[in-house]
Amino acid sequence: MIRINLLGQARPKAGRRPVDTGAALPLVFIGIGAVVGFVVLAYFYHSLQTQLNDENNRIKVLTAQKTELQVIKQQVESFEKQKQVLQQRVSVIEQLQRDRTGGQELLDMVANTVSRTENLWLSSMTRKGNTIAFEGASASINAVANFITSLKRSGYFQKVEIKESKQDEKNTGVQTFLFQISAEIGPPQAGPSAQPKSANAPAQPAAASAPAKKG
Repeated sequence: MIRINLLGQARPKAGRRPVDTGAALPLVFIGIGAVVGFVVLAYFYHSLQTQLNDENNRIKVLTAQKTELQVIKQQVESFEKQKQVLQQRVSVIEQLQRDRTGGQELLDMVANTVSRTENLWLSSMTRKGNTIAFEGASASINAVANFITSLKRSGYFQKVEIKESKQDEKNTGVQTFLFQISAEIGPPQAGPSAQPKSANAPAQPAAASAPAKKG
């Protein structure tokens, strides 16, 4: 349709309506808050995920260490059992070593010791357990002292004591000293009178009376 302006005046131009910014600001703040919240949540998620991965790796390492420790524990228990068996064997060997001094070997050693000691002879020798009691006579106190020294150096005794030493009042013709000596048998050691004993040598009685006299 064609419109004609009869008034002859210019028609005013239509102006733009002003935009209401007050209603858009809340939406802007809500959007910014959503973005910031998303960033914060993403940061915490990444941090927690990293910690979770570290803990999982640590659990794997501890599990592997536990397995290794269980293997080591089993080896230690096995070694302890072997140690107990070896200790029992060593105890048996030590006991056999302590009992290696048989009656015949002991008698031979004492007889040799007496024969090398001048002016001394034995009247009896009695063994009770690991203790041997000697009784005898000598022409001097020095002979008794030499006999004790020889017993100590033989390697068969770890403790030698003189129990009694006195002059024989019954024998007035010749000066004679009576003595009693106690000796404790110890583990055999290398000594001038010690001799190796055959493994097949038979055991002899623990107590024996062995007179031995030096002319």
